[in-house]
Amino acid sequence: MDDTLTIAARSFRSRLILGTGKYETFELMRAAIEASGTELVTVAVRRIDFDEPGEDITSFLTEDILLLPNTSGCETAEEAVRMAKLARAGGLPDWIKLEVIPDPRYLLPDPVETLKAAETLVADGFTVLPYMLPDPVLAKKLEEAGCATVMPLAAPIGTGRGLKLRDSIRIMIEQAEVPVVVDAGLGAPSHAAEALELGADAVLVNTAIARADDPVAMARSFRLAVEAGRTARLAGIMEEKETAVPSSPVGGTV
Repeated sequence: MDDTLTIAARSFRSRLILGTGKYETFELMRAAIEASGTELVTVAVRRIDFDEPGEDITSFLTEDILLLPNTSGCETAEEAVRMAKLARAGGLPDWIKLEVIPDPRYLLPDPVETLKAAETLVADGFTVLPYMLPDPVLAKKLEEAGCATVMPLAAPIGTGRGLKLRDSIRIMIEQAEVPVVVDAGLGAPSHAAEALELGADAVLVNTAIARADDPVAMARSFRLAVEAGRTARLAGIMEEKETAVPSSPVGGTV
């Protein structure tokens, strides 16, 4: 089955995107990435030393992996735009995962500053993938601004609580004309499968894999869950019913 994910005219076979933070070692991170089958990983720009190139996170990624810089740590649109430009000047791809998060307790993204930064970056030639609250109205505004995806959180970052904002995400999926990538809050492979079954185009996972007892095995589990969820979505999931329906035919019985 030819079912590729397309973002900004680039195709990916995998619908699982990985974060690269919180691993105990770069070697463990690389092994988990390989087990996941991902072709797109995100890394905080602030974790890369542009002044003294050497052994950093980029040294542990193969050439077939697209590196997606993110603006983690930025609290305003101005900071995020500056961070994105720094990444591009340092030789990183002009794809950017846009994060504008002034809230230190729940790490919720600022919708106003996110939209402002997205408009500026798109105008400057960046491919922008914005992290956002699952707000269908904001999602349409980000689409209209030229963003390549919308990336709603399922639950606050690192909580592992799953699709707590399922209903809003469902509306976004129904209305979206760009890929919807569920990002943050997924704690188990079953959460990822649920997101794909709901109709999300992809998921982004970091903490659930990096902090597992066996990150490599967990990465493999998420890979299988994403494949199962997408296949189920395409196969057509049965409708829920209020009352029981016999599994065996009742007509023609003795």
